[in-house]
Amino acid sequence: MGKLSLNQKKWLLLAHLLFSSIMLGGAVIFLVLSIVAATTTDAGIIAASYRVMHVLSTTSVRASTIGTIVTGVLLSVWTHWGLFRYYWLIAKEVLTVFAIALGPIGMYVWTLPASSSVMSDGLGAMQNPAILVNSVQLWTGIILQVLSLAAIFLLSVFKPWGKRKS
Repeated sequence: MGKLSLNQKKWLLLAHLLFSSIMLGGAVIFLVLSIVAATTTDAGIIAASYRVMHVLSTTSVRASTIGTIVTGVLLSVWTHWGLFRYYWLIAKEVLTVFAIALGPIGMYVWTLPASSSVMSDGLGAMQNPAILVNSVQLWTGIILQVLSLAAIFLLSVFKPWGKRKS
């Protein structure tokens, strides 16, 4: 397939923006649920927060990541932007790989032990050193995820650094 018509490009861009927004929204939800889990003494709320994060990591986080990648690659290939023609696009691609490692992969890995432990041990799970380390990893991952996704949005809007020399 050749280049897209203006109307086709708009629809593909809309799909890309929707998937990207869902991805960023998911990261913000993870941040909110982590704050809730860290500030409550109710084992049920902690368990529910981790369970919701785990369910999201296996559903909307994966779907939005796949959708963002597919539409982003198609926009690059089917428009004048290209995959490696601009420095800001290369930076977005690197940040996207980082976001994939933190999102669908990291969040799944970090929420599963916490969810399982809180479900079986209740509030006592929060005293387990392994869960405390896991919690710090989750917090770090969430913050880096939100920052990397925000950086991707900034790069998309401001398009710094210009075109690579051929």
